[in-house]
Amino acid sequence: MSQKDYLAAQTHSAPFSELKENCMDHIITGWIVAFFISFYSIPVIIQIAADKKLYDLPDERKVHKNPISSLGGIGIFAGLLVSCLLNISFSANPEFQYYILSFLIIFFLGVKDDIVVISAHKKFIGQIFAAVILIFKAKLIIGDMQGFLGFGVLNESFAWLLTAFTILVTINAFNLIDGVDGLAGTVASVTFITLGILFAINQDWSYAILAFCASGAVASFLIYNYQPARIFMGDTGSLLIGTVASILVIHFIAAAPTYGKYPVPHSAALGFAVILVPLLDTLRVFALRIFKRRSPFSPDRNHFHHFLLDRGLNHRTVTLTIAFCSVGFIGLELLLAPYDSTLTICTLILLFFALIYVLYITRHAIGMKVVGADGNIKTELPKAAVKLVNIFDSKSKTSSLEQSN
Repeated sequence: MSQKDYLAAQTHSAPFSELKENCMDHIITGWIVAFFISFYSIPVIIQIAADKKLYDLPDERKVHKNPISSLGGIGIFAGLLVSCLLNISFSANPEFQYYILSFLIIFFLGVKDDIVVISAHKKFIGQIFAAVILIFKAKLIIGDMQGFLGFGVLNESFAWLLTAFTILVTINAFNLIDGVDGLAGTVASVTFITLGILFAINQDWSYAILAFCASGAVASFLIYNYQPARIFMGDTGSLLIGTVASILVIHFIAAAPTYGKYPVPHSAALGFAVILVPLLDTLRVFALRIFKRRSPFSPDRNHFHHFLLDRGLNHRTVTLTIAFCSVGFIGLELLLAPYDSTLTICTLILLFFALIYVLYITRHAIGMKVVGADGNIKTELPKAAVKLVNIFDSKSKTSSLEQSN
C-alpha cells in the first residue's frame, strides 16, 4: 500500500484533524528523540576516542591545529536510526526499510574510513551500492524533469542514470563541504528543515518525520561542532546526511507536483535550490580537478569555504555566511516560482558562479600589513606576494621576515 492510499484509508476510520495531530506528535517526538540520543552519545564517543587515540590529526591542508576525533557521525546515526524506527510506519511505507539499509551501508563505510582510512575509489563503490538499492528497491527515481531544458517525462534508463548521478553527487557534496567547523551540519539543517516544512504542509508525513529526525540529530551534534569544535562528524556523518538529503530531495521532486493541498509544478527547481550551494560547489571543484588531469577526489583549497577563509573570516562567520547564501537561494527560487523552471535554475546557477568569481578574483587583492616593533607599517603587499618564514635562533633570540616577489 502506498503512503497516499494508507493516509486515505486512515481518514475513513479517524477524523483528519486527529490524524494530523497524531502525525505532528510523531514529528515533534522524532526530533526530540533524535536530538537527545545524539546529544548524550557524543560525549561518550569523545571520551572513547580520547582513550583509544582515535583522532583526526592536523596537517598542512586541514584548518584545525589540534588532534580531534572525527567519529561524531556515529552519534548522528544513532539518533537518526532510533528515532526513525520509533516514529515511522514501515508497513505503510515499505520503501523506508531500504532507506535504513542504505543508511547502514553508508554508516559502516564511513566508520571504516574514519578509523583506518580507505581509498576514495572504494568509498565511491560503496556509495554506488547504496544508490542501486535506493533506485531499484526503494523505487526512488527522478522520472520527470518538469520542463527543464525542454525535458518532461524521462526514458526509464535515463531516469535511472540521472537519479544515480543526483544521489552520488549529493552524498559527496556534503562530504566535501565538511571543511569548516559546523558548516556541513548547518547547511544540512537548512535542507532538512526546509523540506520537512514542505512535506508537513502537504501531509507527506513520513518524509516530514524523516527530515525532522535528521535535523534533530544534526542539531545536537552542532552543539559540539561549532568553533571551537570538540568533535567532527567525519565521513560517517557527512556521507550519512548527504544520503538523507538525496532521498528527501528526490522524493520531493517526484511527489510535489501531485500534492493535493499545495502542489509544486516546478519542484525540480525548488529541490535544486535547496541543495544548490554544496551541489554546485562540488561539481565546480570536480570539473577543475578533472581539467587539471587530477582525480576529482584529490584534495585542494578551491571550495567556497576556502575562498571565505582566505579573506580572514573565522569558522563561525564562514558557516553562517554560507548558510545565509543557502537560505537566500531558496528564497529567490520561491520568488521565481511563477516563471519557467529553466529560467529559474539557470538564474540560480549564474548567480552562484558570479559569487564564486567575485570571491576568486578579489582574494589576492587583500592586503597584508607587516608592522614593526615601533608600531609603524613597514610594508603593505598583496597577500600572494608575502611569505612568512619563522626562524628561531637560540643564541640571538631573533626572527626574520622573508619577502618573496
